[in-house]
Amino acid sequence: MTSDEIRDRLHQLRAIPLESVLLATGGNRDPQDKAKWHTSKGAISVTGMKFMNWNQGRGGGGAIDLAMHLNGLDFKAAVDWLHRRFPLRDYSPSLPPVRSLTLPPPDPSKLRIVKQYLVHDRGITPSLVDSLVASGRLYADTRGNAVFLLLGKENGPVGAELRGTGPACWRGMAPGSQKDLGYFFIHAPKATMIVLCESAIDAISCFLLHPSSLCVSTSGARPNPRWLPAFLSQGVPVYCGFDADSTGDAMAQQMIAFYPAVRRLRPPAHDWNDVLKYHSTLDLSRNA
Repeated sequence: MTSDEIRDRLHQLRAIPLESVLLATGGNRDPQDKAKWHTSKGAISVTGMKFMNWNQGRGGGGAIDLAMHLNGLDFKAAVDWLHRRFPLRDYSPSLPPVRSLTLPPPDPSKLRIVKQYLVHDRGITPSLVDSLVASGRLYADTRGNAVFLLLGKENGPVGAELRGTGPACWRGMAPGSQKDLGYFFIHAPKATMIVLCESAIDAISCFLLHPSSLCVSTSGARPNPRWLPAFLSQGVPVYCGFDADSTGDAMAQQMIAFYPAVRRLRPPAHDWNDVLKYHSTLDLSRNA
């Protein structure tokens, strides 16, 4: 099978109704609550294609995730299990209409707040922040959020990551962002490797730690962005640098199942920004 055929088949498997997977694993629907199922792993609630195991405090989305959870399987084994039990058919729901992109308007008066947050709270060098602002790929909106543009064909904006700079840890996307049409990135003139990160701030942090690299944000731990094959065709090593947690590890495993040429580059701390801040603290202590 070609990579496109594999991707399409995985999309079909992921879209199998969760109720079908629960029945195939011996689950029983609660007579009082139609969204609740009793399984060997405990009580599970289902909402559309999302599920939550309240006994274990774990959840996920799609049939592959549920098959992994209920059967204690890794990604490949769960795919094989679904292959054997469900015939080949298109379970994919119809796609919702695409919303038009609405980028938040820039507010230069809030730029000082964004710069202070990125430099003092996130450990990013002032020169790099200034460079990103000058390029137009980073700006401040009226709420003081840091706005990181996702660029697509001909470097046109196709979305934006939004990061709050106040006390609360907040992140989001500009309405209408199309993450499969573009991405936020930062790179050396002649990159020797490509690292995929979960956010723009992690991509910037990873670049500061690996300055000869091209660091790209997938805007969330996504295992199969549509633009990834284009990077793999460049002949440069591609690494999955998702966070060092259960979600990051699971999504990295899925990405490598899609594309075996991808390698895992696990941050030595929770994420690349944590690593950068640790190095910045060491440098300050040495210079004190």
